[in-house]
Amino acid sequence: MSDHQTSRFSVMTMNVHKGLSPLHRHSTIYQLRQKMRSHHPDLLFLQELQQEHRGRLKRFGQWPETELTHFLSEDFWHHWHYGKNVEYPDGHHGNAILSKHPLQKGNNYDISAYRFERRGLLHSVTQLAGSARPVHCFCVHLALFEGGRTRQLEEIIRHIDDLAQDGPAIVAGDFNDWRNRIGAPMKAFGFHEVFETLTGAPAKTFPSIKPMLPMDRIYIRGLRVHSAEILHEWLKLSDHLGISAELELI
Repeated sequence: MSDHQTSRFSVMTMNVHKGLSPLHRHSTIYQLRQKMRSHHPDLLFLQELQQEHRGRLKRFGQWPETELTHFLSEDFWHHWHYGKNVEYPDGHHGNAILSKHPLQKGNNYDISAYRFERRGLLHSVTQLAGSARPVHCFCVHLALFEGGRTRQLEEIIRHIDDLAQDGPAIVAGDFNDWRNRIGAPMKAFGFHEVFETLTGAPAKTFPSIKPMLPMDRIYIRGLRVHSAEILHEWLKLSDHLGISAELELI
């Protein structure tokens, strides 16, 4: 296999809505696992992952008995990193990164802008086969209000500057940034969004049933984007659509 081939890899991001359908009526976690695996992404960035919830099995009958990172990654993604953001009596949820490549687990940084809305920045470092350069991975889920997102972005940029310096990096997740106010400061910091690079605008991913707002993004630095896709066939599996991209180390 050539160096050119080994430097290419695929990335997917999705807000999985705690493994529930858009109106919380049905469990979708089994279908989500099947759909995500059918695309064979090397790296998977997940938000609102219901790592543990003791009431789900009682309500839906079918619900994994193991933690969701184990259930999703079993015999497929060999490395995973979970960051707990919200805890409650029945369990907790947060962000997760799953990888087919070795994954050095970093920290889950608390970037909450409000007391009522706990948010985290999950950091991991992966090493692609045949490459000596690590790729820093950041999984995010930003605030619902613009003022909070502005403060969070400043924190995110400080963390990236400290952890990844100017090396290859991916920042993926649910940005809740329907006005695309984050694009300009991210570009000034050296990051480009994959759909914006290819089409001129971020992908519209919310609400999944009739996507009108560009909430979900994959920002990259030190990488080239070859293709990007909105996963339209997933519209009943979450309130967000997933997006994916094929990338290459420059």
